[in-house]
Amino acid sequence: MKIHFLSFFQSCAILLFVISCSQEKKQREDLLVLPSVQHHARGGASSALHPDQNFQAFNSEGSPLPVRFGAAEAIETTTDATAAAIFYTVNPELDTKPEGYTLQINKEKITIKAKDQAGLFYAFVTLNQLLEDAKAEARHLPLLHIKDAPALAFRPIHIDVKHHLDKAAYYYALIDHLAHLKINGIILEIEDKLQYQNRPEIGADDAFSIAEWRALSDYAHARFIQISPLVQGLGHASFILKHEQYKSLRDDPASDWAFNPLDPKTYEVQFDLYRDAMEATPHGKYLHVGGDEVHTTGRGSGRPALELQLIWLNQVCEFAAENGRIPIFWDDMPLKQAGLMGPVYNKQMPKATVDSIWAANESRLNTFLDRFPKNCIYMRWNYHAAETYGNQKAMDWFTENGLQVMGATAGQTRWTLMPLRESNIDQIKTFAVQSVEKQLNGLLLTLWDDDSPHFELYKRGIAAFAEYSWAGNQRDKAAFKAAYRHRTYGADFIGEAFAFIDTLEHPAGQWVNVLLQEDVHRNSLFKRPGPASNYVMDFPDPNRSGAWSEKYAERLYLAKQNLEKIAAVNQTLESLRAQKAANDYTLEVYQQVSHLAAFSLEALVLLETFDRAQTEEEKAVALEAIQAMPETFKTLRKAFETTYAKTRILNKPEGYLLDQDHHNHPANQTVNFDWQFIAEMFFVEKVQQHFTAQAWNEGKSPRERGLK
Repeated sequence: MKIHFLSFFQSCAILLFVISCSQEKKQREDLLVLPSVQHHARGGASSALHPDQNFQAFNSEGSPLPVRFGAAEAIETTTDATAAAIFYTVNPELDTKPEGYTLQINKEKITIKAKDQAGLFYAFVTLNQLLEDAKAEARHLPLLHIKDAPALAFRPIHIDVKHHLDKAAYYYALIDHLAHLKINGIILEIEDKLQYQNRPEIGADDAFSIAEWRALSDYAHARFIQISPLVQGLGHASFILKHEQYKSLRDDPASDWAFNPLDPKTYEVQFDLYRDAMEATPHGKYLHVGGDEVHTTGRGSGRPALELQLIWLNQVCEFAAENGRIPIFWDDMPLKQAGLMGPVYNKQMPKATVDSIWAANESRLNTFLDRFPKNCIYMRWNYHAAETYGNQKAMDWFTENGLQVMGATAGQTRWTLMPLRESNIDQIKTFAVQSVEKQLNGLLLTLWDDDSPHFELYKRGIAAFAEYSWAGNQRDKAAFKAAYRHRTYGADFIGEAFAFIDTLEHPAGQWVNVLLQEDVHRNSLFKRPGPASNYVMDFPDPNRSGAWSEKYAERLYLAKQNLEKIAAVNQTLESLRAQKAANDYTLEVYQQVSHLAAFSLEALVLLETFDRAQTEEEKAVALEAIQAMPETFKTLRKAFETTYAKTRILNKPEGYLLDQDHHNHPANQTVNFDWQFIAEMFFVEKVQQHFTAQAWNEGKSPRERGLK
């Protein structure tokens, strides 16, 4: 038995579609490339150039075309200028920033002038999108002049593989996707997913070899993306210190979290890992050394934690310099150890209060100022409150003291099933615009694997980062979302009728803990005794009809609302897939997220149906549906894993050594994919204990059969 919910969302679907289509014509009059270009001007209705024609490209110096993809693949070079429709040049003296270009579409020809090879590549990225749109609408290219260059020079995303790997083919496809968004860097958090030559015991059995990572780095480099490694150090060192042979290097002998910064062998190990990671990423300019969320004592040395961290930081920064890399360091611990972290995240704190806290505590930083390495970039990470005065104050302290600073925003933090908060677009935009205004070198988009949603679900956040780091404050959020739908699913799907991600976030958010007792988070279940019996929510008592429903009235109300939203989302997803929207696999992943969230919410409503049953027949029907839930879940899990396994390696290798999991990262808690379904698994276990036919009919009284 499956309960279906008709909703306001469904009843309005046709009206919304009509409204969105009426908006679509206006939206298509805009230039819907992503990211936006800095300047463009239309010269009239259209050129004589049609996307179906055979385009020949000419360069007077015979320079080859850059790597291309999509509609631009059909463009070929020619040595005959009279046969060409595209004329391109690379001129370092062009009046624009590095990676900049101009693109002119006249009546019968296209002229591209680029500052450098990257600018030429990005000009063709833009042209590719214009060709795609013209082809989709069976029209000629517009008469158009574009002048474009990035607002931020360095625009990297973070790929965190510490808890799982995707298949190699997925990373190559991802590189193409990022290049199409004018992303020019990757910070690769690699941990044990590299087969280290110097310390082979640290690499997992399923890790990629140095040669495999190097090949991916070469592929990215050809598309103007530099991959630089992040090898966690000082703290976040469990992937190293969990191994028996490295326990002597622990700062706390009982914890695999942090190195002892006063032990010289700490640096022997870390430098060996750095060497292999740099060899695997030969085109990288940076070496991210981590350094966040750690408080060390130097095995009880009595020295201040800030001093100990700077001892470590100076050693690793010196190594980076000797090896031609710029070190990047998370900046949170110096601020925290100086008592300056509170204002960073407090949006309500008045400026005067922030200033007073800095006046009282800044001297703690200044005492050690001469020990802060000058060759290091201090990465001010803030994922939810980048706009605070305290955050700006912290960034300014670094720059005012002659230190390099870069921001880090997030497209994924600790969201378990999918990114929430509209893919964190507001925060991404805020930090990007601030970085442009402060004339910073760049901004990082972090994409943490701690709770490990599918990477496809990060792509809207990545697109938002591409938009605002390249173009600055060109588009508002609604215009960006429309452009994202257009570029991701196709020109026919730009309207609000095809918006579903924000709607799905609500049920995905409730799903996390909806089957558990109050104040229990699914990520901690494996560490709790008897999770099924002690921490899964209680079930209805047959002798107290309706009492359970009253107890969980608010939870049930939200579940029903969210089931209505899921029904609307499913309708949209089915429509998109039926109409052959682009990126079908992304849509398939969203469908699996929707189905998993629906299972938990529908389970809650089934329990209410049983609790409120007025007759034995009604109770029997509800009981039968509850008893079917374990098999329903088994089928759902299989479908979910089948979809994810198309790109993702679901299970860790046999004999994989899990670490102590200090931050309850669910993807770090099992060697198989159980962690994804942990609450559902224990819920189903409890259902089988209390609602199976055998348990229900083995002669117990109704009160004994019910769960108290």
